[in-house]
Amino acid sequence: MGDEGAMEGPIQTHLRGVQILNNPQLNKSTSFSQEERDFLGLNGLLPVHISTIDEQLKRCYQNFGKKRTPLGKYVFLTSLLNRNEHLFYQFVSRYPAEMLPYIYTPTVGEAAVQFSNITSYHRGLYLSYALEEKMEEMIGNVPQNEVDVIVVTDGERILGLGDLGIGGMTIPIGKLSLYTLFAGFHPNRTLPILLDTGTNNKELLSNDLYLGWRHPRIQGADYDRFIDRFVKAVKKRYPKVLLQWEDFGRDNARRLLDKYRSQILSFNDDIQGTASVALSGILAALKESHQNLIDQKIAILGGGSAGTGIADLIVQAMVEQGLSLEEARQRIYIVDLHGLIHFNTKGVFESQKPYMQPHNTFKDWKVVNFDHITMAEVVANAHPGVLIGVCAQPGSFTKEMVEEMARHVKRPIIFPLSNPTSKAEATPQELIEWTDAKAIIATGTPFLPVEYKGKTYKIAQCNNVYIFPGIGLGAIASGALQVTDGMFLEAAEKLATLSPALKDPTAPLFPPIEEVRKACREIAIAVAKKAHDEKVSTVPLSEIEKRVDSRMWEPAYPQFKK
Repeated sequence: MGDEGAMEGPIQTHLRGVQILNNPQLNKSTSFSQEERDFLGLNGLLPVHISTIDEQLKRCYQNFGKKRTPLGKYVFLTSLLNRNEHLFYQFVSRYPAEMLPYIYTPTVGEAAVQFSNITSYHRGLYLSYALEEKMEEMIGNVPQNEVDVIVVTDGERILGLGDLGIGGMTIPIGKLSLYTLFAGFHPNRTLPILLDTGTNNKELLSNDLYLGWRHPRIQGADYDRFIDRFVKAVKKRYPKVLLQWEDFGRDNARRLLDKYRSQILSFNDDIQGTASVALSGILAALKESHQNLIDQKIAILGGGSAGTGIADLIVQAMVEQGLSLEEARQRIYIVDLHGLIHFNTKGVFESQKPYMQPHNTFKDWKVVNFDHITMAEVVANAHPGVLIGVCAQPGSFTKEMVEEMARHVKRPIIFPLSNPTSKAEATPQELIEWTDAKAIIATGTPFLPVEYKGKTYKIAQCNNVYIFPGIGLGAIASGALQVTDGMFLEAAEKLATLSPALKDPTAPLFPPIEEVRKACREIAIAVAKKAHDEKVSTVPLSEIEKRVDSRMWEPAYPQFKK
């Protein structure tokens, strides 16, 4: 339908009858007025009663409540999105905290696993390696003439679940719904893309219902050529688009970011978004407990793209606060599959090399095997004040480890960030009990409040949704030529100032979901101003706030005219 759905105010359309009802950007279902029904040819195609939006929302909520499983609720919401976009966004806007776990983590992971079994409507663009020679044609088939933001994945590392092939499409769809919900991107100016480069998941390859290319993952020069052709084709069609890389495998995530971030406006949310929201949580926790970042030692369990991305941004913040680059890096302890990364560790990735602890670190350490120093041994010897988990290994923060940490630190800051919930390194209930409620906690997926010794502790979800919509909005509104690390640091610092824990120690570190849209606006303005300061903005400073506000779309039914 082109860009008709992106228009605001009274609109004209050549579509009539069932064509309107089958178009999710134009469909109002039973809310079409009688006048609209007359000239759009809808009489008889709808029940005679004209519903108010409140009536429609009430009906949606009743039907949503009848779904008994998280996946059932996900399917219900996805069906609503694919049938009536305006109603979907009004519905989730009214109940954002209740709906978020079903439109994104943790339920989106189960949906990705079941994708080929549950999907009935194909949203977005599927670019298969088998059709590489048709790349430009496939991108040319996208109906939108203008797109502001693309989220793309190849499905190799979906959350903590691994290679889910074409099922990874649930991630771009989910992320873009959050761009619309919280940053106001018009849904018709967003585009989810799945790069189908095969899968190494044997269960998927043997599933006769699997919808993807049934072939082992391509790699090496073939993969790189395919990605390069994709980026060039996207940039040619949409030269000002923001491209968000999402859930790429360990071997590809950082190198693709490094290669293309100067060629096309882009960032990797797993590396930079995760780093920014984690740093924000740390900064808020330190403010709440009256500590300084540059005094901290920080232990990170998991040396992949998320772990090293968090480390990089923390180091940048420490340097801004006065430490040298070397001093800052030596305060970071990264424990990967083969133990603590240090001067004698073999097979270290390029992104991990800055965090190889030098020989003099260990002069007073007591460890069993220097070739494999465990996280428990790091905690016992280094006495870190911050413990972050991004390893997707449930239970890897043990009772003994956490109790040892609490013996040396008054207010341990502990973030088990792996998701979905089944992959969390520890539960908030465990961490509060093991530290006698001294721990300051944020998790990667939602957890219920914890009751302990007569007090209720609300658990913050260290959710990238606090960061990436505001980053995207700020980048687009400022006409940014590049998304810089400084923009992510600015976003983290702005978000930290909005922490409810600064006023109430039992409150969570991050604002309630109901306030995320407001927070996104503040982050977008701060990010856009930072882009101007770093000379990557193409918009005058005086116009930034106006441009941010003008791009924040509100979901309201369009009015049709003859």
